[in-house]
Amino acid sequence: MASIWVGPRGTIRDYPGFSPAVDAEAIRKAIKGIGTDEKTLISILTERSNAQRQLIAKEYQATYEQELKDDLKGDLSGHFEHIMVALVTAPALFDAKQLKKSMKGTGTDEDALIEILTTRTSRQMKEISQAYYTVYKKSLGDDISSETSGDFRKALLTLADGRRDESLKVDEHLAKKDAQILYNAGENKWGTDEDKFTEILCLRSFPQLKLTFDEYRNISQKDIEDSIKGELSGHFEDLLLAIVHCTRNTPAFLAERLHQALKGAGTDEFTLNRIMVSRSETDLLDIRQEFKKHYGYSLYSAIQSDTSGDYRAVLLKICGGDD
Repeated sequence: MASIWVGPRGTIRDYPGFSPAVDAEAIRKAIKGIGTDEKTLISILTERSNAQRQLIAKEYQATYEQELKDDLKGDLSGHFEHIMVALVTAPALFDAKQLKKSMKGTGTDEDALIEILTTRTSRQMKEISQAYYTVYKKSLGDDISSETSGDFRKALLTLADGRRDESLKVDEHLAKKDAQILYNAGENKWGTDEDKFTEILCLRSFPQLKLTFDEYRNISQKDIEDSIKGELSGHFEDLLLAIVHCTRNTPAFLAERLHQALKGAGTDEFTLNRIMVSRSETDLLDIRQEFKKHYGYSLYSAIQSDTSGDYRAVLLKICGGDD
């Protein structure tokens, strides 16, 4: 069940000799003692996999008749509280909540919507949609529809549907055909046929798109990115460029998002927490590598200089090491 959320390049793995009862008791003591024992909370929750944390939460609920996340919320505060609650939330539910937050209130956080919908697999999207409906009694598609518009909306809805092909097999004939369709829909046309871009970029598998973009270059003598920048605009353009970036290198795309979250005057904790928590068991090692390669310093050092206190301690534990 958890396997679709776990990959080989995470920083967090299952804890050997795991006992949910022992952990639940230690956490209860850490929360309910005189003053909170943050060190214990951090070491237990960052050294267990999400699947193990779910078992701790279950045990905690059964033993103390209280939700672990509610006790954490009651006892902690600020960014530290947010990330600790994130750690004990099941992945599909976590993403569902992040999507909801991206659409709540006055403005829509388009970048967060784009990031989540372009980096999750079709199978993950199906679970996220289910979790979303369970919690909010509204479909993810309905909320996306009411918060966005135009071609951007159409493309997001296609991604939210989780219909991207997941097979690793590539079809050379189809790649040539699609590349020609993209060329005819954009560069080779007065006006742009946006639907063709949405159809191909939101439904073909990443390996298939890689090949298609190579073919596109052969036909047009241009990178697909340059054509998208020249032909399209706004959030729709941002979304398609994100898909191209993820097709070429998802960890590099997420490293760039982390870099943006950590640079400049303030820290974007919403993005920082989401990527650190959601990628900690899939590809955070690769993201760290890309970060160092592109920016010349480590993700670890960026977190160290940009955050503080218990919040920093959790992030550094999730990061798992300096590069």
